[in-house]
Amino acid sequence: MEQLNRAEYIEAVKAIKEAIQISRYNAAKLVNKEILSLYYWVGNYVSVNSREGAWNTHAIATISQQLQQELPGLKGFSETGIKDMRIFYEAWCPYLNWQPSVADLKNILPFDQLINRQPAVADLSTTDMEYFVQVGFSLHRQVIRYTSTLEERLFYIRQCATQFWTKDKLIANLKANVFHTEAAPNNFRVAIPDSRLREKALQVFREDVILDFLTLPDPDFVDEKEVEQQIVKNIKDFIMALGGDFSFMGNQYRLIVDGEESFIDLLFFNRRLRSLVAVELKSGKFKPEYAGKMNYYLSALDEYVKMPDENPSIGIILCRSMNEKKVEFSFRDMTKPMGVATYHSSSELPEAYKNILPSAEELRRLL
Repeated sequence: MEQLNRAEYIEAVKAIKEAIQISRYNAAKLVNKEILSLYYWVGNYVSVNSREGAWNTHAIATISQQLQQELPGLKGFSETGIKDMRIFYEAWCPYLNWQPSVADLKNILPFDQLINRQPAVADLSTTDMEYFVQVGFSLHRQVIRYTSTLEERLFYIRQCATQFWTKDKLIANLKANVFHTEAAPNNFRVAIPDSRLREKALQVFREDVILDFLTLPDPDFVDEKEVEQQIVKNIKDFIMALGGDFSFMGNQYRLIVDGEESFIDLLFFNRRLRSLVAVELKSGKFKPEYAGKMNYYLSALDEYVKMPDENPSIGIILCRSMNEKKVEFSFRDMTKPMGVATYHSSSELPEAYKNILPSAEELRRLL
């Protein structure tokens, strides 16, 4: 009985620790969203008054000095910081359907309202907006500084949000121009000839998927059938983890080719892409033979299931881990569009998730 109680204590501590880590991460995201909202609106206010209004060339410096006197210890509102807010606003206002006609700081709207409205540019998706608010202001500033196109900007924001890049890593990758040189874990750039569809596919699919609902008693031994059952049971949460805009068509989806049956683990339809999306679940590391099997599934889907007005089917191989060079070689001569993503359970939060909630004192300084 004593041993059982001790085991229960261990399980309770583990469950509460996981809940705290997830809560910290979610709280930090909310704080970041508020900060971006504040900086965007301040940037708008400064832009309108300094570009079109009567402010003189020393106005921003004077305002910054006065703010420091009235709010001792205030961070981020130096003359350079305020000018960065203006750059932030001016860089994004053409693409976001959130451009107040009058600069008014009395009614600051949160970025939630931006996410829930149609963006000004069709190339921006709801997923893009979700990534946008997960990235810190200092990272946004570096992205704006080093990029010249919306496509590049969204690429680096997506990487920061999903791969947890630090500022130093982001700057290094920006200087290395990885947007044009990095081997992505998919073959979309060569397998999807339509440029608009290709860019939408690159924006839609995530390279790392966090499944908060997934429980793995032993992370070193994963039962694919068990993972599939948990996904089907929590299909709404799984679709949100993928990025939204997916409709579930079924698990163990039956295909018949020349009288022989095959079964796709999970089949979806993506409304934004107008494509069938086949998902294969794997319990371990990516293997080259997975690509051949996926290519077969996609050919069969295009031949027997795809509607005439739909785009070609896309495949996602969902693994526990991958070697990007093996992925690159495996996809190099494949004609069907496919990619590899990794998945983690809520008990395996990446290190970047942990200890990221600012202290109360830091929040007071930021806000």
